[in-house]
Amino acid sequence: MHWIDLSIFILYMCAMLGVGVYFLRANKDQDDYYVGGRQIGPWHIGLSVVATDVGGGFSVGLGGLGFVMGLSGSWMLFTGLLGAWLAAVVLIPRVKADPAFEKFYTFPQIFDYLFSRPVASVAACICMIGYLGFTSSQLLAGAKLASGTFEEISLNQALLLMGIIAVVYTVIGGLKAVIYTDTVQWIILLAGFIGIGLPVSYFHVGGWEAIRETLPEAYFSLTNLRWQDLANWGITIIPIWFIGMTLYQRIFASRDVKSAKKAWFIAGFFEWPIMAFMGVALGLLAKVAYEQGLLLFDVEDIDPEMGLPMLLRTVLPPGILGLMMAAYFSAVLSTADSCLMAASGNLSTDLFGPYLKKFSTRQQLFIGMVFTLVLGAIALLIALRATNVLDLMLYSYAFMVSGLLVPIIAGLYTPYRSSSAAIAAMLTGGTCTAALAYLDLNLPLGLDPNFFGLLASLATFLLVYKIEQLNIKSTHT
Repeated sequence: MHWIDLSIFILYMCAMLGVGVYFLRANKDQDDYYVGGRQIGPWHIGLSVVATDVGGGFSVGLGGLGFVMGLSGSWMLFTGLLGAWLAAVVLIPRVKADPAFEKFYTFPQIFDYLFSRPVASVAACICMIGYLGFTSSQLLAGAKLASGTFEEISLNQALLLMGIIAVVYTVIGGLKAVIYTDTVQWIILLAGFIGIGLPVSYFHVGGWEAIRETLPEAYFSLTNLRWQDLANWGITIIPIWFIGMTLYQRIFASRDVKSAKKAWFIAGFFEWPIMAFMGVALGLLAKVAYEQGLLLFDVEDIDPEMGLPMLLRTVLPPGILGLMMAAYFSAVLSTADSCLMAASGNLSTDLFGPYLKKFSTRQQLFIGMVFTLVLGAIALLIALRATNVLDLMLYSYAFMVSGLLVPIIAGLYTPYRSSSAAIAAMLTGGTCTAALAYLDLNLPLGLDPNFFGLLASLATFLLVYKIEQLNIKSTHT
């Protein structure tokens, strides 16, 4: 590792820790720590949302898709645009219009309000498990970037480094530190993509003619995918905009409905086409460099998600490499910190909240920081045992979607509010998706476990609700 790159990396990480220290002094209570004082503007919220949703995991994952399938991999984030804009029109007005939500910190508190405390506790467990997996995927993404770019760093060493930095500045800074650093991190990533990564890689592999000569036509098509790919991405990613704890925290943190909706429209546009095409384009260029023999690893050992960091290590000179790595580490941290805050909020507010009321405001804030630290350590342990970033992310999303989507839609938009049905649907949906994913079965039509988990959740909710209504009817008669 050149000393210039090392210096840039260290300075950047010190700056992130400095932001955390600043907000440690500024945060007065849980309102500041978990929802940023509820007065944050649309651009900070919007860039934080897209930085959190895309982040390092999707950046590395998109690079892997571009390496394997070319430009068609961009359709994965098209589902993100659909989800963001649909939530802006349908979800945000519903959430911001209800006065009861004005004091909420977490997503499961909505379940408590709509259903009951037990429903909220089950929802909190599902959210916390899902976001621990998602945090782990971001730490793994950062570790792959570091170990693939800097020969001196092993994957486990990189994981420890990323984990410690991400956890420490999230612990001490809270959501304000997360949102404001997300804005800076996203700008750094975008500038790194546009100003450094794409042009340097493009010219290094020989320009357009060399690219077209090296890769088959399918890589330049937007139809180089199966309908099942688009369906599975849509089933998993669109619903996350309705059940994502990190997204509800930002709705709560927004000034008003207009500000929140603007933030979601900003986020959707940056997801697709901007981030989507830049991510897969870099992966495509990594594939070109690999085919040209510019990347130094054996064919048998190739990991598509490692192609991009290997490309950057090959083509970027000292100093520039450090800047580009700072951009990618920004993306990793911007998602890891948000997901860790979400899991911490579930633990301190939804699961232990009633027991913490006897403590003072400052004591509650300190306990929340301890919870964040413990969960960050658990996420790091999970990352040490994982291998594929995109799979870990999508499985985490799928687990949350199949467990939470049906009950929240029923609670927000229908009169069918049954605590028993909600809990049964959560447990059935989440368990079904987790079991099918673990068993790795060949499912009908090539669809993901999440599809069948959602069907199981919906069927269970309707069945239990119907039985409950029949029992009530028979009792009255």
